[in-house]
Amino acid sequence: MKHNIKHLVIAVLAAACTAVSCDSYFDINLKDQATLEDIMSRSTAVRQYLAHLYSYIPQDENLRGNEGGTNLRSDEALHAKSQWETNWYKVRRGEYSSASAVDVSSGNYWKKFYEAINECSTFMENLHFDKEDSEKLVACMEGEARFLRAYYYFCLFRHYGPVFLWMDENGDPVPSDQSITGDKIDRHTVEQNVNFIVKELDRAAQLLPDDISDVIASYSNMGRATKGAAMALKARLLLYAASPLYNGQNGIGIYSGLVNSRGEKLFPEYDINKWDVAAKAAKDVIDLNHYTLTQKGSPMTSIQDAADSYQNVWFENWSTNPEIIWGWWYRQWGEDYLGTIGAELAFSFPSGGKLCRNGFSLITPSLKLVDAYPMAESGRYPVIGYYETNSMPDYSRPMVDPLSGYKATGWDNNYQQIVDVSPTWAKPFKAHNSTVGRDARFYSNFVPNGFWWPCERPMDGDAQRFTCYDNKECTSPYSATEGCNRVGYTWRRLYKAGNQLKENTDYSSIRYVFPAFRIAEVYLSYAEALNEKKDRDANTAIMYVDMVRARSGLKGLREAYPEIDFEGAGGTIGEVTRSGQDWLRWMIRQEKMCEFAFEGSQRHYDAMRTMVALKEYNVENWTLHLTADNYEDSYTRVSDDYIGGRSVFLSRDYLFPFGSAQLAEMTNFTQNPGW
Repeated sequence: MKHNIKHLVIAVLAAACTAVSCDSYFDINLKDQATLEDIMSRSTAVRQYLAHLYSYIPQDENLRGNEGGTNLRSDEALHAKSQWETNWYKVRRGEYSSASAVDVSSGNYWKKFYEAINECSTFMENLHFDKEDSEKLVACMEGEARFLRAYYYFCLFRHYGPVFLWMDENGDPVPSDQSITGDKIDRHTVEQNVNFIVKELDRAAQLLPDDISDVIASYSNMGRATKGAAMALKARLLLYAASPLYNGQNGIGIYSGLVNSRGEKLFPEYDINKWDVAAKAAKDVIDLNHYTLTQKGSPMTSIQDAADSYQNVWFENWSTNPEIIWGWWYRQWGEDYLGTIGAELAFSFPSGGKLCRNGFSLITPSLKLVDAYPMAESGRYPVIGYYETNSMPDYSRPMVDPLSGYKATGWDNNYQQIVDVSPTWAKPFKAHNSTVGRDARFYSNFVPNGFWWPCERPMDGDAQRFTCYDNKECTSPYSATEGCNRVGYTWRRLYKAGNQLKENTDYSSIRYVFPAFRIAEVYLSYAEALNEKKDRDANTAIMYVDMVRARSGLKGLREAYPEIDFEGAGGTIGEVTRSGQDWLRWMIRQEKMCEFAFEGSQRHYDAMRTMVALKEYNVENWTLHLTADNYEDSYTRVSDDYIGGRSVFLSRDYLFPFGSAQLAEMTNFTQNPGW
């Protein structure tokens, strides 16, 4: 454990003081406890050390690498250029092992987060030396460090399953044991992990303010944790704890026999009462009455207002955005400003030069994600599943809800695009029927093949349509080796209509808050828990789902699906018959997939905790037929245009393997099954 958990207090503080930012805040020789006491007695030093604790926040916004790379492991995305592979390409193809997990970029988060946990502990152990700050601010900083330590434990838990906890026999945190050796380390149980983190979050919530402005100027302290952040993390954790992966595994039993070296069973049997606990935690956040959905205009009567409302989750300033519970404004790492969203746009946007400078087409939505979005008029989800080919979902054969209004084939020869464009320059064009009549989020998230780029004067000065197939006249022509859009849809979630991207600085100047927790997630988590608990409350669950849908201009579920008995027998949609609980479960998952597209790793960890990935992730790489030489044929769905290798998922992949480097030190540590 010498490089992973065991850190001398002085060395930890020294690392913190030199890694806070590009500036040097300290020029002090840290030799003894007196020096440590001297440093921690200075207000400026304490605040810089606290800032360093935030630097370990997972890079969920970095969609090609580090923690954000799990997004590309999921079924909502496709790597669009296999020539620029990251380690997550290999993970997606199943080409990884405990030996290949060597650092954060390859999925090994162990060292990073245990260092963070230790540094949070060191900070709290020495915070009493701070006599320059008010008691109120010192208490807040303790709450922040306690929250961050719990968050870093959660990041390990969601990735590996139950992990080792620095705690005593009462389940309370303790300082790092400097005498401990690797052969004494093993995992604690799921129950111990959950109870420990919950206890820490409850303590943090008691110390943290409702708003950071209650203790310090908010403008220069955006991104600092609050009581709501602690409660939202607790709600997310308890939802995980109630979910199949951590709660009985739906009887599949992948982890049911797993015991640690002490003979303790690491995973519990199913307990339906955990859904009640999860529901209460989510409702507690709601009952703060501190957060609401951001909204602009009248989403139910204007699709543009609905689009603006959804986009404002990112675009609206932190100080006036009522939806963000906690997020990170920026993070410095070397000279890379990771808080700028522009880099993700550059990774996603098309190359070719007519629409924007230096787009790389590295990240694209999957056809499955594109298919998920409801129809604006009916409010129904158009695709309820896929027929199978070779025992895998076949995205070219969708099961279409006949009452949704969706057409999987054919054309609208005079389609008028209406979201984020003006009819004065975005003239009617021939649009594929699958792209017509979708909800506001569809057009806020994607620019489909053939649609007008949402900027009247893009890079070349004239309005352009985004076109991608094998034709040199296209704005993003197909290329076998260079950057091109390999799916047929560009992800544009973070692009504000009208932005010209002519220079690299046009990307780097785009900065938004990354929403780690927002109230829409809490609403949907509450709905999920209400639907799963022993005494189901479908009516209240639907009410909270409908609140999220209404923000995007959609009818409520009961109005959209009058034939479904959500309280009991359910009903039939197309060729699919399900119970009311099963239909509501499916609709909540669909809604969350649409609402949180490309928003960190939400979809991936949802697919893990609910254990749907074994069925959903194993699929050929379905794309539009971008090697076709004409626009019409380019809308055929094919599985052989993409050259990066298909997605592979095995039962063992629900939890990531512990790295060989860690296991070499921790000789009695319990590895996850299958590795």
